[in-house]
Amino acid sequence: MGSKFLLLTALFSIILFSFYAMAFASEPQKSDKPMVVIETNMGDIVVELWPDKAPITVKNFLKYVDAKTYDNTIFHRVIDGFMIQGGGFTPDMKKIKTFPPIKNEASTETKNFRGTIAMARTSAINSATSQFFINLKDNHFLDHRDNSSRGFGYAVFGRVVKGMDVVDKIAKVRTTTKGFYRDVPQKPVIIKTIRRLKPEKKSAEQK
Repeated sequence: MGSKFLLLTALFSIILFSFYAMAFASEPQKSDKPMVVIETNMGDIVVELWPDKAPITVKNFLKYVDAKTYDNTIFHRVIDGFMIQGGGFTPDMKKIKTFPPIKNEASTETKNFRGTIAMARTSAINSATSQFFINLKDNHFLDHRDNSSRGFGYAVFGRVVKGMDVVDKIAKVRTTTKGFYRDVPQKPVIIKTIRRLKPEKKSAEQK
C-alpha cells in the first residue's frame, strides 16, 4: 500500500511539474528590453528587441512601428525551412514608402539562429530600410564573417519570445509567383499592425 501511494504521489508530481513547465513556456519571459507584437491574420508574434546589440537597427524598426508604416502590409516572401520576410509591400504587392537606408549592424555577436529577427537588404551592405525576416532555422550562412559584400551578413536585432507556432504556421502556406516576385503566399498573410508592448509596472515589492 505504501509503495503504491509513493508511486502515485511521484506520478502526480511529475504531471504537475510538466503542466507548470508548459504553462511557463507559453508565456514570454519578462524582459527590460523593448518588446513589440506583430499582429497578423494568422495569429500574434511577440518579439524582444536588442538595442544593446543593434541600436541603429532597433531605432529604425521602431520608427516604422511608431509611424504605423507596417499596418496592413504583408509577409510577401515565405520559404519553408528558411525564413519568412515582410514589412515592404501592401497586399496588392505595391512597395511602401521607406525612410533612408541604415548602417548594417551585423556582427559576430548576433547570429541568425532560429526565431531571431533580422533586417533584409539588397546586395549592398548598408541598404536595409523597412523589410525584416524571421529565421525558421539556424541560418549560419547569413551571419557576419568579414567586411566584404559577400561576408558582411544580415543584422539580427531581436528574437521571437512568443508565437513561434504562428511563424511556423505562416511558413507552411502555399506560395506562388506574382510579377517579378517569387515565394509570395497565394492568400495574403497580412500584418495588421506592429505595436509596442508596454512594460509591466513593477510592484512596490519589486522596486
